[in-house]
Amino acid sequence: MTDRFDRVCIVLLTGLGDVVLGLPVAVALKRDRPERRITWVAEPMPARVLEGHPAVDDVVVFHKEAGIAGVQRLWRELRRRHFDLALNLNIYIKSVFPLVFSGAPVRLGFDRGRSRDATWLFANRHLPRRPRAHTEDMFLEFLELLGIAREPVDWQLAPTDAERAEQARFFTRFDDDRPVVAIVAASAHQPKDWLPERCAEVVDALEHDFGFHTMLVGGPGAREQALARTIVEHARARPVWALGDGVRRLLWLIEGSDLLIAPDTGPVHIARAMEVPVIGLYGHTNPWRVGPWRAFQDLWIDRYTEPGAAPDPSAFDSKPDRMQRITARDVLERVERDIERYGIGARPRRGRNVVGREEPTP
Repeated sequence: MTDRFDRVCIVLLTGLGDVVLGLPVAVALKRDRPERRITWVAEPMPARVLEGHPAVDDVVVFHKEAGIAGVQRLWRELRRRHFDLALNLNIYIKSVFPLVFSGAPVRLGFDRGRSRDATWLFANRHLPRRPRAHTEDMFLEFLELLGIAREPVDWQLAPTDAERAEQARFFTRFDDDRPVVAIVAASAHQPKDWLPERCAEVVDALEHDFGFHTMLVGGPGAREQALARTIVEHARARPVWALGDGVRRLLWLIEGSDLLIAPDTGPVHIARAMEVPVIGLYGHTNPWRVGPWRAFQDLWIDRYTEPGAAPDPSAFDSKPDRMQRITARDVLERVERDIERYGIGARPRRGRNVVGREEPTP
C-alpha cells in the first residue's frame, strides 16, 4: 500500500499483554510519518499503559460493561475523527464495533484462517494467509502490508517523570544493593496460575539462599490478592507486598526490579519491553506464541511443548493441569542461569537510592 494514511485507528480490545505487544506497530507508524495522528481503541484497564505514550495521540476507551450506552458513546467518539485507515489487531468479534464505527475507507484485519467469530468479514483488506505465529510477529505483519519498516522493533514504554519520583520513593524501602526480584502472584485466568505453595518455596530460597529481596506485584483482583496471601502464609521470608494500585504503578515496579518471575500474563511483556529479565512459567499456554518476544527464551520454563517435540508457534490450544509440572527447583535453576548469563544486579536500575526498608503489609 502506498497511501499516506494521515489518521489511523488501532483497534485492540484485549488484555494488557496484547496492548504492550501492539505498541511497536504504533511506534513504527509514527516513525514512518511523525505528523501521522494515531488513535487507539482499548479496554479500560490496558488503556492505562497508553497514557502519555509518544506514539499514541489519542486513546478511546470502549466501556463494554456499559452496554448499549457504551456502544453509543464509542460511535460518537470515533465518527468525528474521520480516519482513513483502521487496523484491527484483534481476531475476536468484540472488535467489530470500533472497526465499523471508525468509518475508515481502509479497514485492515487478519485473514480468514486466523480470525475467529467471522471477524474477518468486517475488514475490507486482509493480511496474507499464514499460519499463526507469535502474537508480536502477527502484529508486525500489518506494517509489512503497509510497506512500513518494522525494524527496529521498539516499544517506547517508560514511566512518566512523576512516576519516576514515586518509583524512587518506593524503592527506598530496600536498604542495600541486593537485587530485587518481582513475582507476579496470579494471571488473569486461573488455569495459567502457578501453585502458590511452590512460589513460597522460591521466595524463601531467593531471600535466604541467594540473598535477594522479593516483592509480590500484581493487580487488585480478589483472586490475585488471595493467591498472594497464600504465598505469604507459606513462606518463612516476608516478601514486600506491592499489589493492587494499577497498571501504571506495575510498570515502574517492574522497571525498578532486577528480575521478574511470572506466569503467562501482561507483566511478562512489560518486562520484555523494558529489557528486564523475566522467568516465564508456561504450561497452560504456548510460550512460543505468547512468551517474551525474542528475548529471555533461555529463562522461560516450557511445560506446554511435549518433551522432545519441536516448538510450534502456531499451536493455539490450551493444556489444562500443565502448570503443576513446574517445580520450585525448575525456577531456581533459571535464577542461577540469569545470574550466569544476564548478571542479575548488574543492570542499572531506577529508583534505588535507598535508606530503609518497610515491612510488608499483606
